[in-house]
Amino acid sequence: MDAKKIEEIAKQINDSIPAGVKDFAGGMEQRIKQILQQQLSKLDVVTHEELDVQQQILLRLRQRVEALEQQLEQLQQTKNDATE
Repeated sequence: MDAKKIEEIAKQINDSIPAGVKDFAGGMEQRIKQILQQQLSKLDVVTHEELDVQQQILLRLRQRVEALEQQLEQLQQTKNDATE
């Protein structure tokens, strides 16, 4: 079935719905969106972008810790070599 035919059927269905029902449905949809936004804003969530930033920070920190561990190991080895 092509997109034009689907649009025709959707228009026919939409045209057959009484105006009062359309207004009620539109008002309900808007109210539901408002309630969802209010409730979602209360949740302790982060955006995908914020999560990506935190992952990048953690990756850099892990790399820095690994580099510091290597430096510490080298210093300990140098100290052990000097005491022998």
